Amino acid sequence: MRILLTFSILLITLYAHAQVAIGKASVSNNSVSLEFGNNQNRGVILPWVTNVNSMTNAVNGTIAYDLASLKVKVKYNTGWKDLTIDATGKTTDPVSGVNGITIQNTASEADGAKVSIGTPTSTPGILVLEDNNKAMVLPKVASPERNIVNPSPGMMVYDTTTKSLAIFNGTVWSFWKA
Repeated sequence: MRILLTFSILLITLYAHAQVAIGKASVSNNSVSLEFGNNQNRGVILPWVTNVNSMTNAVNGTIAYDLASLKVKVKYNTGWKDLTIDATGKTTDPVSGVNGITIQNTASEADGAKVSIGTPTSTPGILVLEDNNKAMVLPKVASPERNIVNPSPGMMVYDTTTKSLAIFNGTVWSFWKA
């Protein structure tokens, strides 16, 4: 019962403020919808989907970990773009696991699951930042390839050392600069 009450209060808080800080007291400014605390050597783990190509209602900007290709992908007008370029082609299947260790169960996807930050709309997604004038600030980690001890496939952070987006595909980190 206590968990249900806590979850209900969290959801009401998300709808009421339209700005959320996780791991810190408040967001840094009015242009932030969702912000994470710094220097905790943790990242955001993206939702894992069976196959991004089967997501017919995905809107531009949707980011997910694709179990079919074991890659992090982002939706564009022309299709899905791979954000986890790996020249070796080797990644880790989170269901089969590494060295026989499973890191994800085989539970089915909950198509209707959704949390909105901002004014809720019909935009599909698991976590939808609804405001069109606010952004998410990723967790900031210095050298995540060294400081995040056990990253999960689909993890995403901002690398403060290289000043780039860092994405883990289950085997290697990919770094993206503007």
